[in-house]
Amino acid sequence: MLIPSRRRVLALCALSLALAGTGAHAGEPPPDFKVIAHAARPDTKVGRAFLADAFLKNVTRWADNENVHPVDQRPNTAVRRRFSESVLKRSVPAVKTYWQQRIFSGRGVPPPELDSDEAVVRWVEEHPGAVGYINGSASAGRTKVLAVVP
Repeated sequence: MLIPSRRRVLALCALSLALAGTGAHAGEPPPDFKVIAHAARPDTKVGRAFLADAFLKNVTRWADNENVHPVDQRPNTAVRRRFSESVLKRSVPAVKTYWQQRIFSGRGVPPPELDSDEAVVRWVEEHPGAVGYINGSASAGRTKVLAVVP
């Protein structure tokens, strides 16, 4: 039986840590979506973890105590897949399963799912505290585009 040398094991550990720090998609362009919020929101950026918690409804208020109202796109859209994988760190089917379990246990309902970027923009424009996402090339209308930070 071949036992790896201590030096080889340490080198593999160092390489694993280095690759983990670069992310799974190192070298790829940034996600092709924009996170938008109601124009009255004072924020210019939002943490990825807070955003994930808002869309999974583990938090219900912004830092200033205003209710947060997330809105999703339809599950079969590319922008939903990109958002879910980048921000929620889950696939769309995994998010659907999460919500099925929450609904079954009586612990909430998912954000509304709208049919288009334009519908999401209109919804966010009309609901104080709202947050959504649209394709990177779509018009954000009278909403505020938030930078997503780690």
